[in-house]
Amino acid sequence: MKNIAILIPCYNEEKTLAQVLLNAKKAFPEASVYVFDNNSTDASAAIAREHGAFLIPVKEQGKGNVVKHMFACIDCDCAIMVDADATYDLFDAQKMADLVLKGQADMVLGDRLSGAYFQENKRPFHNLGNSLVRFLINKLFKAHIDDAMTGLRAFSASFMKAFVPRSPGFQIETEMDIFALSHGFKIASVKAHYRDRPLDSPSKLNTYSDGAKVLGLIFLSFIRLRPLKAFFWLALPSLLFSIGLGVYPLIQAIEGKEVPLGLGYSSLAFLALSIALMLIGLILFLKKKPRFPEA
Repeated sequence: MKNIAILIPCYNEEKTLAQVLLNAKKAFPEASVYVFDNNSTDASAAIAREHGAFLIPVKEQGKGNVVKHMFACIDCDCAIMVDADATYDLFDAQKMADLVLKGQADMVLGDRLSGAYFQENKRPFHNLGNSLVRFLINKLFKAHIDDAMTGLRAFSASFMKAFVPRSPGFQIETEMDIFALSHGFKIASVKAHYRDRPLDSPSKLNTYSDGAKVLGLIFLSFIRLRPLKAFFWLALPSLLFSIGLGVYPLIQAIEGKEVPLGLGYSSLAFLALSIALMLIGLILFLKKKPRFPEA
């Protein structure tokens, strides 16, 4: 019989953790439930013990560090990772687990954005951020991901063994998406019901600083994985500036009039910059090693 593990990253979630643990036992009565406590200062650890979950402390702060610890110490056929904020319905994860256990997917995303997320979530910048991240990943990596930052995911054993997180914080979901896409792992989505966090249980995600880190990870990954295309787009503005600045001096030279050297030199400088950027992209592309799915 194949075994399922429920993995719950937790940092000061005493208001909602008990509900998540009760739902886990109802949706997956035979599964092992693990709470990875990330230096909580409230009653989260005690609540986990009271509900019979395996409590595993993680000292390195940040969700990415928690996921790294999860994947390193848990051995199972399918892992369900769910946030401890009671915003997800774990019964949605039953279908997600089935897809993994039948070998149809290596990572299954609980898709909030196709449901009531935008009506339930009361933080407009979070709505914007989720939509922007999904758009960028799909556009830059030619993907069809429905919810790039969902906290409800199912993983195969092969994915968990292959993926070693580098991001310490909330960039971890984005890192998992890009890793799966770039290493040929099968990704699927299942529509997930979402309800907003209770008012007395604030989100730990900082809209601006964590959002900037996520966007930075996306663009750095794009440069690393698609260097030719990335540096072409970086070079294009310089090339356009070069053409724009060089038109007038060129016309003056053709007509035999005095050439404005400042504009001419500026045009050549932007042209040199655009050529340099395109050469960097070409060199990185040629040096890039082929990627294969990791077992």
